[in-house]
Amino acid sequence: MSRILIVEDEAIIRTALRRLLERHAFQVSEAGSVDEALALEPRGFDLIISDLRLPGEPGTDLIEHAAPVPVLIMTSYASMRSAVESLKLGAVDYVAKPFDHDELLETVSRVLHQQASHRSTPPDVTDAGGSRQPMIGDCAAMQTVYTRIRKTAPADVTVLIQGESGTGKELVARAIHQQSQRAGAPLICVNCAAIPETLIESELFGHEKGAFTGASAARTGLVEAADGGTLFLDEIGELPLDAQARLLRVLQEGEIRRIGSVETRHVNVRLIAATHRDLRALSKTGEFRLDLYYRLNVMQIDLPPLREREDDILMIADVLLDKACQRHQRDGLRLSRAARREIRDYPWPGNVRELENALERGVILAEGHLIHPDDLGLRPNQPSPPHPLPEAPPAVEEHFEAGPGGEGEDLSLEDYFQHFVLEHQDHMSETELAQKLGISRKCLWERRQRLGIPRKKQARRSSV
Repeated sequence: MSRILIVEDEAIIRTALRRLLERHAFQVSEAGSVDEALALEPRGFDLIISDLRLPGEPGTDLIEHAAPVPVLIMTSYASMRSAVESLKLGAVDYVAKPFDHDELLETVSRVLHQQASHRSTPPDVTDAGGSRQPMIGDCAAMQTVYTRIRKTAPADVTVLIQGESGTGKELVARAIHQQSQRAGAPLICVNCAAIPETLIESELFGHEKGAFTGASAARTGLVEAADGGTLFLDEIGELPLDAQARLLRVLQEGEIRRIGSVETRHVNVRLIAATHRDLRALSKTGEFRLDLYYRLNVMQIDLPPLREREDDILMIADVLLDKACQRHQRDGLRLSRAARREIRDYPWPGNVRELENALERGVILAEGHLIHPDDLGLRPNQPSPPHPLPEAPPAVEEHFEAGPGGEGEDLSLEDYFQHFVLEHQDHMSETELAQKLGISRKCLWERRQRLGIPRKKQARRSSV
C-alpha cells in the first residue's frame, strides 16, 4: 500500500483529499505546513501532495527536503505561472484547484507507477546520439522482454526480434549489445528494407574495385565493419534470396567474400535480426530460406504492440512529451484530460513511433499550456467543429469524494464552495475569496447568486 502525505493548510480540502485517497486503498497522513510535514519524516512516504501557498515556507521547499520522494504541487487554476515554476524547481507534476477526483487519482497513479517502474530498472539504452535512457514500460509483457534481454545478452547467440513496426525493435537490439561481452565493439544497424535490392549484397558484404559498373574503388561491407561486435539487421524478411545465402554462410562458417573477390575473409560477428513478418510462413512460399530461419531463431524476443500495453501508454506518452517539449522549448506544456483519454483509447497501428509523431505534432500546434485532441490529429477523418473550444477548467459542480459525516458520505465541490465562503467571508475580501478558490470575482458573484449565499453585510459609516 502506497503512503501519501498531504500538506494543505485548509482543513476542508485536506480532509476531502484524505477521504478520496483512502477510498482508493492509499495510506494517508496529513500536515498543515512544511514544518509539520518535516516532523513526519517526508522521505518515508511514496508521494507528497502539497499546496503551493502554505503558512510559513512554500510547498516547493519540500521538493529538496523530501528528495527523492516525488512532490505533486496543488495550485489555483489562475496561477499557472507558479505551477510551471514549481516544475522547474523539481516538482513531479501539478494539479489545478478546484480539481475533480478523476484527474487527481489519474495523476497520483501515474506518478506512483513511474516511481515503481524506476525501481524495477528496465535496461538502459544508449541511442544513436550517445545519450542513455531506460526502456519505458512496466506491463507484464514488457517485464518478460526485460527478462529475456538480461538472459540473452551475455549468451552471445543469434537473436530474432519480432514485433510490429514502431514497437522498438532497435531499442531491444541496442540493449542486448550493451549488456553483452561485445559492448566495447561496434554495433552496426542496417535496415534491409531501405537498401535497393541491387545494392544490398554490396552494402552488406563489400566489393572489389571494378566488380561491377560504378565500383571505382574497393569497399568494406557492413558485416566486415561489425567484426568483433554486433550486426543488427532490421526487416530481415525483405532480404533477397541471394543475400540470404551469403548471410547463412556468415552464420555457419564465419566467412564472407566481397563481390568480385576470390579471397575469403573471416569475421566474428553476433547477428541480431528483426522483422514484423512471419518468417516461417515466408519460408513456405519460398520467399525466405528455412535453413536461415532456423539459424536466426536461436533465441526469439516478441515485442507487444502498443495497443496491448494499456498500463504503459500514458507513461510512454509523458516521457515522449517531455522530450518533445525540450526540443521545441515549450516548458510546462501538458496533455489535457481529453487528450489523455484519446491517447489511452486510440488503437495505435503505428505503435510508439506513431505516438511520438502525434505528440510532436501536439507540441507544435498547441496554444496555451494544454494539448487538446485536435492538436494530436489522431482521427483526421472525423468531422470537427470549425472553432474547437478549449477545455474548460474543472468546475466546482464536479463531485469530490469526502465528507464530514461518515465514510460513505460525499461532499461535492459545490458544497465545499458554499462551506468555504460562509466560513471565510467574515475575515476575507471578495478578491481574497476568489483568489483562494482559483476563480474570478465575477464567477464568485455568479455562484453566490445561484447557490443563494448572501454576502457579508458591510457596516455602514455613520454620517457626521
